[in-house]
Order: sequence, then C-alpha cells, then structure tokens
Amino acid sequence: MTRAIQLGRKEKPKRGSLLLLIPGIASVVLLGILPLFIVARNSFAVADNYGGITDGLTLDNYAKLLDPVYSKTLLYSLGLGLLNTAVCLVIGYITSYYIVSRPAGKQGFLLLLVIIPFWTDFLVRTFAWITILGSGGPIAGVLGIFGIAGFSLIPSNVAVVLGLLYSFLPTAIFPIYASMRSIDGSLKEAATDLGCGWWGVQRRVILPLTRPGLLGAALLTFIPTMGVFVIPVLLGGGKDPLVGNLIVTLYTEFRNQPMGAAASMLLLILMLISMVLVGLLLQRSATKGSSSRTKRSSTEKGA
Repeated sequence: MTRAIQLGRKEKPKRGSLLLLIPGIASVVLLGILPLFIVARNSFAVADNYGGITDGLTLDNYAKLLDPVYSKTLLYSLGLGLLNTAVCLVIGYITSYYIVSRPAGKQGFLLLLVIIPFWTDFLVRTFAWITILGSGGPIAGVLGIFGIAGFSLIPSNVAVVLGLLYSFLPTAIFPIYASMRSIDGSLKEAATDLGCGWWGVQRRVILPLTRPGLLGAALLTFIPTMGVFVIPVLLGGGKDPLVGNLIVTLYTEFRNQPMGAAASMLLLILMLISMVLVGLLLQRSATKGSSSRTKRSSTEKGA
C-alpha cells in the first residue's frame, strides 16, 4: 500500500512536467518544424505560370541552382562569408585579449561599449555607414583637405566588408572573451617563466585554450553572413548579391516560390554542414585535451 502511494506520488511530477513542456513543444513545432517542412516540400514542387506551387515533385529547382548565374552568387557568398569570419576572428581575438587583460572592474564597461551601438536599429546603423563612407562623409572631407575630391566607397565591396565586420564583430568578441576569461592567469606566468615570449604564450597557451570560443565565434559569424541581404544592397548597390539577396529576389521579383525554397534549403544545408564541422573540431579538441591529461597523469604516477 505504501509503495503504491509512493509510486503515485512519483508519477504526478512527471505528468505535470510534461504538461509544462507542451507550450514549448507546440511553439517549436508550429514556428520551427512546420514552416521548415513546408519550405522543404515547396523546394521540390513544380512552379505554375505565376511562380506559385502546383502538385508534383521535381529536382529541377536544385538543378537550376547549378546554373552559372546562381552558382556565382553561391561562391561569392561563401568567399565573403569566410573573409568576414576570418577578419572578425582576428579583430575579435585582439579585442577580447585586451578586455581580459584589463582589471575586472573595467571589463564590464568595455563589453558595454562593444554592445551599445547595437541597441540602435540595424537599418539606422547601415545608413550611418552610407554617410560615413559616402562622398559627403568625414572620410571624403579629410581627403578633400589633401586635394582628393569626390571620394566615395558607396557602393563598393569594401563598404560591404566593413558593414559586415561592424555588424557581426560583437558576436565574435563575446564567445572568445568567455573562453579567455576562464583561462588561469598562472598558466601565462608559467609560460613566461619558461622562456616564452608574447607570441609564444599566445601560440602555446592562449590560442589552444581559446579554441572552443574561436570555433563558436566562427559559427556565429559565418552562418548569419550568408543570409544577409540588406548590407549588400545598401552598401554594395546590389551588384554582387549574397544568397540572402538571391532568396528575396526569387520570392519577390521573380515570384518563383519553388526556386526560392530550394535556395533557402541550400543555405540551410550549408549552415548544417558548418555546424557539423565545428562540432567535430570541438570533439577532436576535447579528445586531444583529455588524452594529454591522461598521459600527463600517467607520467606523474610513473615518476
């Protein structure tokens, strides 16, 4: 009798927890899984004369993406995404190292300075770059003093790279900072005492221990860069579109929903591949770290 009562008491929290999970599960299904399923289904659909969805299944939508017009956009997006990720990682690493090296009381203030500009609307910040890099901006004004008139970086690929760097740099700084902050300062002191210079400390101590943050920052930077469509249009004039611009064009101007869905699924596949690669690198790093600790402990026991 007592056991039955105890079992009944144990079942009630389980049922209650399941009831509490229902709103979250419903939100994920309705707002995430179901729309994704619809887009995936539409990517294999046949387009009617007006670009709508008709019955049938076909792979022509994905085959058309191999056309040089679309493949050029894909390759350009990959190249620009890798470039923006690399630049964000380098500048984010330097910035994070500077913040970590400051006193603990000042680190929060420096992080606040990094994030404050992003409290402003994304479009407002992008138009601000048009003013800064345009012919009437401060850069053109300074160059005008030296006799260089009519200077403007709008539109240009340089402006696009600067806009992407400005937009995604904080997403690179925070993961790297979190990894650096957890590093014991005595490790750097020990490496310095053993004869490592600044670069040696970075290469042998800081950089390996910051690898998880670097991989996370690369993931958070590369994936959104592929889907951006506002910056290439406003700062680059839309001459070299990204995959995000291609998706918007297929849905709105070309009114071809199956092709737009296929491009969206292709972007999703690229994101999943990058996430898998980052996961494998993190797992490899963790395995290597655990094996090195095991060897170190076995060596100490043998000694």
